[in-house]
Amino acid sequence: MEKLITFTVPSYNSAAFMHNCIDSLLGAGDDIEIMIVNDGSKDNTGEVADRYAAQYPDIVTVIHQENGGHGEGVNQGVRHAKGKYLKIVDSDDRLDSEELKKVLDKIRKNEAEGTEIDMYVCNYVYVRIDTGDRRPMGYANIFPEEEVCTWEDTKPFGPSKYLMMHSVIYRVQLLRDCNFELPKHTFYVDNLYMYYPFPYVEKIYYINSDLYLYYVGSDEQSVNEKNVVKRIDQQILVTKLVIDSHDLQEVKKKSRRLYRYMLHELSMLISICNVFLDIKGDRESVEKQKELWRYLKAKDPYTYKKMRYAALSAFTHLPGELGRKTTVGIYRIINKIYKPN
Repeated sequence: MEKLITFTVPSYNSAAFMHNCIDSLLGAGDDIEIMIVNDGSKDNTGEVADRYAAQYPDIVTVIHQENGGHGEGVNQGVRHAKGKYLKIVDSDDRLDSEELKKVLDKIRKNEAEGTEIDMYVCNYVYVRIDTGDRRPMGYANIFPEEEVCTWEDTKPFGPSKYLMMHSVIYRVQLLRDCNFELPKHTFYVDNLYMYYPFPYVEKIYYINSDLYLYYVGSDEQSVNEKNVVKRIDQQILVTKLVIDSHDLQEVKKKSRRLYRYMLHELSMLISICNVFLDIKGDRESVEKQKELWRYLKAKDPYTYKKMRYAALSAFTHLPGELGRKTTVGIYRIINKIYKPN
């Protein structure tokens, strides 16, 4: 039987905290599926997941897999979801249970009226683990609220605002039809998840709800600065996969506003690579910066020219040692003010 929505929870060594995530989903109704993907955990994550499945057999399903990374956990959700819609919830995060009920009521209403949506968008909230401070990230100034819209109905995204895995709910069949699959054993694949499907998305529906609680500030998180520097080659790999995924000139023919957003997203990814290569600061990192720009130029010369003069990507690729120090210094100031990770 098809469910309304599948919440896929990729879980690796999550036994100590995953109950916070699962419990936040359980009160959403019998027409949901909670799919826990045990990604080859070395602790008793699998046992905790199986206990939930035994206690809630009509709601919770479990997939045990050899370690394949977060991307393969997402892939399992796309392959096996019983829900019409799919939302990824990381096992160290959770959803606001009251907001979840409101969001699902909107989706149920649309379904009852025969309104099929390709992508729902909700807000998310940064929550600092150490202080409990909250910083909502909303889209009320970008999408029309609670009405079916297209990319052409959107307003420009600000330089620090973009869609994240935390903010979207996709229609499952859309992901299957576009042959979407993330690479295994790779960090930062959420960037591809939030790029590749977009040209296939035609109907969007924004719900102004602070649904997703994204907990940040742990030294172990992949977005922690030292971890990004250590894994910068994987960020570069994902950025190249994004570059390869679509011909942006073809996207532009379909929707100028989608093209503008995808350009914005690509500029952000290149900027991340530039900044963290500057932080690493060795000669090899300088060469990797140059090689990434050469890669973009070879794949898409027109986009390369746009990126070289785009405010964000150009600013994070200032020439020389002074330019690199300036980029890193400004990054430090921004990070201190906003404390996103």
